[in-house]
Amino acid sequence: MNGDALGEPLVLLLVEDNDAHAEMVKRSFEQHKVSNVIFHVDDGQKALDYVFREGDYADREKYPNPHCILLDLRLPKVDGLEVLRRIKSDDTQKKTPVVVLTTSSADKDIAMSYEYQANSYVVKPMDFAKFESLMEDLGFYWLAWNQNPWR
Repeated sequence: MNGDALGEPLVLLLVEDNDAHAEMVKRSFEQHKVSNVIFHVDDGQKALDYVFREGDYADREKYPNPHCILLDLRLPKVDGLEVLRRIKSDDTQKKTPVVVLTTSSADKDIAMSYEYQANSYVVKPMDFAKFESLMEDLGFYWLAWNQNPWR
């Protein structure tokens, strides 16, 4: 996949503090050519800075708007649920699809994620082959097949 119909690169923001999980996501997406550009941040504050163009992420050309955000819940500095709440309560960002990708299958986390308008909630499988397959399916769905309002 080399971008959307307008020739624009497909941009994914990966918010994940576990380096091994982040590497698996990036490797899987690259192997299956799901995304042209993956930006990875490792805490909730960096995610908010990226999305709202603050601090180190103020340059829009260097850090373009993501077509999709993969968001872990258990993050340092700012919790993933708070990141989700802030993104979805902002008029300029609320249309960006946010997929919660976490190890938590707790009913409370699922309920709060949807309360804060997550577009999807996915529990990470522990089996590598299943994880890789999930990443391929997620990538194709959210970055290629899903029609976003800004396209």
